[in-house]
Amino acid sequence: MPTATPQIQIENDTVRVTEWNFTVGAETGHHRHEHDYVIVPLTTGNLKIIDNDGKETISHLIKGKPYFRREGVEHNVINDSGTEFAFIEIELL
Repeated sequence: MPTATPQIQIENDTVRVTEWNFTVGAETGHHRHEHDYVIVPLTTGNLKIIDNDGKETISHLIKGKPYFRREGVEHNVINDSGTEFAFIEIELL
């Protein structure tokens, strides 16, 4: 599978802002979020989420509609949209 591409936009003592770009089928790889974070989709589409136990869910994200998660989330994120997908991740350090 192709790998999603992160590009850090801002990083300081308070916040890290990363733009994530996914080609069709691209994935982040399994990871754990060490900080609370906000996701702001730049496009509308579906992401397949595979959690730490291997459970798969589909999240439908809408361009511009953010969501918040607490630290500790563990998952792999895969673009299941059939088109390119992108979001901004804002980590609260």
